[in-house]
Amino acid sequence: MDMLAEVTGSVSTIGYGLAAIGPGVGLGIVIGKTIEGTARQPEMAGALRGNMFLGIALIEALALIGIATPFFLNQ
Repeated sequence: MDMLAEVTGSVSTIGYGLAAIGPGVGLGIVIGKTIEGTARQPEMAGALRGNMFLGIALIEALALIGIATPFFLNQ
């Protein structure tokens, strides 16, 4: 019996996981820095919150592009 298993499937499945790592780290940084900025200057909480939501939207758009791209490239 051969100890090496045959790998089947598409390599793009690895891309799905990798596409989630970057935006996950980015969201953590954006939200953490917003909390830090609000703690330092509470009067700027509204402006910081608005900028945070804009940043979150852009990061999530990149995540969706990263997840959808292998579907289009794998024809």
